[in-house]
Amino acid sequence: MDQLAAMKAFCAVVEAGGFTAAAEAMDVSHTVVSRHVKQLEASLGVQLLNRTTRRFALTQAGQTYYEHSRQILDQVEAAALLVAQHQVEPTGLLRINAPMSFGLEELAQWLPDFLDAHARVKVDLVCNDRFVDLIEEGFDVGLRLAYSLSDSTLIVKRLASFEEWWVAAPAYIQRHGTPVVPADLAAHECLNYSLAGKAGQPSFTAEDGSVHTVDVGGRLQANSGIVLRAAALAGTGIAASPVFLVREHVARGELVRVLPDFRQQPLKLYALYPQNRHLSPKVRAFVDFAAARYLSSSGQDGND
Repeated sequence: MDQLAAMKAFCAVVEAGGFTAAAEAMDVSHTVVSRHVKQLEASLGVQLLNRTTRRFALTQAGQTYYEHSRQILDQVEAAALLVAQHQVEPTGLLRINAPMSFGLEELAQWLPDFLDAHARVKVDLVCNDRFVDLIEEGFDVGLRLAYSLSDSTLIVKRLASFEEWWVAAPAYIQRHGTPVVPADLAAHECLNYSLAGKAGQPSFTAEDGSVHTVDVGGRLQANSGIVLRAAALAGTGIAASPVFLVREHVARGELVRVLPDFRQQPLKLYALYPQNRHLSPKVRAFVDFAAARYLSSSGQDGND
């Protein structure tokens, strides 16, 4: 007995609602389908279907076997498609959603390389800092920066991590002094990112492993890291910023990193996409490209 063929026939009967419909869907005879199911029942030693002249019903054993068989057949099909996709060139429109700051300052740096590598893919990139329902708004993939993600109905792939640096302009440091320990931030003008959880209560880990949580405040908060960076450059206060937003400014001396010996939980970059049974080549190509990009730059840009 070809067990996989018998399993396919049995699932077809259940899903089509009868032997005749299953035979038509599989493009085989009624006799072939019936024989497969009978051989399967004989092999298992249980009855899977209660049959009458007009209808059938799954037995309890049949229901259990169907559920597991469906999973197995889906996995077999997915494996075959996965192998085939290596021979399929990604093509079509790829709609991407990304945070504003990340899209402008980081994604924009390597997205042209992705397009060069995949000549038949077109990209529609939408950047914003509001909650976006990827499925409802028709996006193929979303990029998210977060300390962690809550349970999601989407497929989630972690791509990279970014340190957060506390930075200030040299002019601000000259006027107000340099924080030496996290508690010193309480006396400074801090620029807060309003979308971050507990933005006014950052926690730091010292080199000895001790944890320091401090209440910080300031006259400016914003939902844009680019706005906070501009304020820091203007000498308005001290900002916590993902490294990709400030590394060049620090390198040029326009901003100074403070509290470098105290670490915070890194921001993680995730790719999210709908739980389709099969992942399209264009989405797989984009996610794989992003993962390879950050793997190759690990340790250079504040990633881990």
